[in-house]
Amino acid sequence: MNETQSRVIAYLLVAVVNGLPIPAIAISTDKTGEPTESFSTSSPASLDDPMAQVRSVSQLRDVQSTDWAFGTLQSLVERYGCIAGYPNGTYRGDHPLTRYEFAAGLNACLDWINEFIAAATSDSVTREDLITLEKLQAEFATELAAVRGRVNNLEARTAEITANQFSTTTKLSGFTIVSIQARTDSRADLNPRDGKKDTDDVGTNINLINFSQLYLTSQFTPNSYLLTSLIAGNGSTAPRLSNDVYLGYEYPTNNQLSIYDLNFHWLVADNLAIMAGPQGINMPNAFRGPNRAESGAIGPLSYFAQRNPILDIGFNGGGIAVDWQFAKRASLQALYTSNTPANPGKRSGLFDGNTTTGVQLLLTPSNSFDVSLYYVNNYSADGCLLTYLGDDCLTAVNPNTDKSEPLQTNAVGTSINWQISPQLTLGGWLGYTNSYIPGKSGNVETTNYMVYLNFPDLFAKGNLGGIYFGQPPKITSSDLPVGNNVPDYINTGLGRPGGQPGTTHHLEAFYRFQVTDNISITPGIIHIWEPGHTPDSDSITIGVLRTSFTF
Repeated sequence: MNETQSRVIAYLLVAVVNGLPIPAIAISTDKTGEPTESFSTSSPASLDDPMAQVRSVSQLRDVQSTDWAFGTLQSLVERYGCIAGYPNGTYRGDHPLTRYEFAAGLNACLDWINEFIAAATSDSVTREDLITLEKLQAEFATELAAVRGRVNNLEARTAEITANQFSTTTKLSGFTIVSIQARTDSRADLNPRDGKKDTDDVGTNINLINFSQLYLTSQFTPNSYLLTSLIAGNGSTAPRLSNDVYLGYEYPTNNQLSIYDLNFHWLVADNLAIMAGPQGINMPNAFRGPNRAESGAIGPLSYFAQRNPILDIGFNGGGIAVDWQFAKRASLQALYTSNTPANPGKRSGLFDGNTTTGVQLLLTPSNSFDVSLYYVNNYSADGCLLTYLGDDCLTAVNPNTDKSEPLQTNAVGTSINWQISPQLTLGGWLGYTNSYIPGKSGNVETTNYMVYLNFPDLFAKGNLGGIYFGQPPKITSSDLPVGNNVPDYINTGLGRPGGQPGTTHHLEAFYRFQVTDNISITPGIIHIWEPGHTPDSDSITIGVLRTSFTF
């Protein structure tokens, strides 16, 4: 018996005695005819053909007298009856052994033992057999001790992990981002917007942004959990000349922890889920996003390139959301949220304050194509949609009251994502808003759009490249009462009806290096034409280097 045979038999003996998993074992010969073995830890496969008892080695069509294991097989078959073959008369000695096949062979051996016990004849077991068993016991003593030691070590490590785990019901995860960025020198035509570049961009120095988010997921039942997230950050691209250059992870809190999510998730049925809570009820969390690369940590760099700004209306608050998978490739999400503390006397309560209602229909006609349609209704006490992108505040500040008028907004949009191939994805979105001051005539309209290309696994598996081009929200028409129209208020201070005189365009390119499973480095560039929808302002170019750690 050579070393290979000994190792295989030793492992099987230990596995049977100790109740360990039986791996698949393949025994084959190398170029010299010596046996070699390989172990597989893959899941056991079902046996297509049932095993049948073999009484003579001649029944096995694929076993030849010249095979290195012929003598062993002959003894096991004809003397001990411990071989089970396939109904087609084959043994398949060079194929991996499944748990089912091992069980069939072991059962055959046990049947022989039972027959021996029943017969109780003196010549059933010879002295040579007993000597062989003693030799095997002595020969495998070292291997058996080694395996027992490994089992003991695993038990000790398991006990240590159990004793020191964070929680039996709560899992901790999160990410940290450290980013360096700077932008080119530029001058802007600001208030009054009169065609003169009169303001220097003072935010061109190289600066540092750090941002961290921790998630605590507390499982209550197999179908419910509580999500709590804490955020802390410092640094930003400010001071900025317009709302066109936010990065996707700018959230300065002076590195003080604050709660961003506090909500309960419940899978009511296989196709219906509910999310509710005082914080973190927003459309990015509640609506499934067609852009499968969306992420401030490992996706595009800018805030604008994450998703349609319409889905950011209302920002973050408390409320309730539902997700209904009403068909195999169709789902409906809905949300109601308020993002201000309860103070009904000033229209800032849960039902009469800054509120947002949204509905999304998500269709997936094929595994490679997604399309979503959504409608959002929002009431804003100060006329700001809280998207923090482009034209976000849509009524001018009244110089007499130092406040802007409230707005009721209806918004519609669509997003698509088409995975043309495993290495190329085409997508984009369109958005439109129509807002009015309750009780007054006129309205203000905005549009935005984006088209993008994502390149998954570009140059190496796990990497991601991206090119995004679009227009952030722009006031195309505003005929609110005089004094309330933002474009002319910036131009002359009078606030007369009219749209923006220029159009901002956003171009972004990035490449994410996946250094390890948990670390990625993303260099990228963002170029802005006519920032603030002002034709006489210089373009802005931003260079970014983002490093993300996930756990």
